Amino acid sequence: MTGRSPDTSPEVERFLVSSLRGLTVAERMARVSSLSAAALFLSRRAIARANPGLSRRELDLKFVACHYGDELADSLRQYLETKSYE
Repeated sequence: MTGRSPDTSPEVERFLVSSLRGLTVAERMARVSSLSAAALFLSRRAIARANPGLSRRELDLKFVACHYGDELADSLRQYLETKSYE
């Protein structure tokens, strides 16, 4: 097996891969879910820290723009504006 992580030794990488192979599918999915939740949390926290004066809605729209593009964020903003008056 050739190493894929330039900052991880081959021995450690082999250990990590063998550890993951020993997990059940449910355990692997739990790890994926946990890592995804952590990434989303950290992304939202970074956006909030970089933009302390924005409302929750504006922070959410910045998150959408960052991860899905300005076009979708603008469409979502327009949609939310129409919904808030109904």
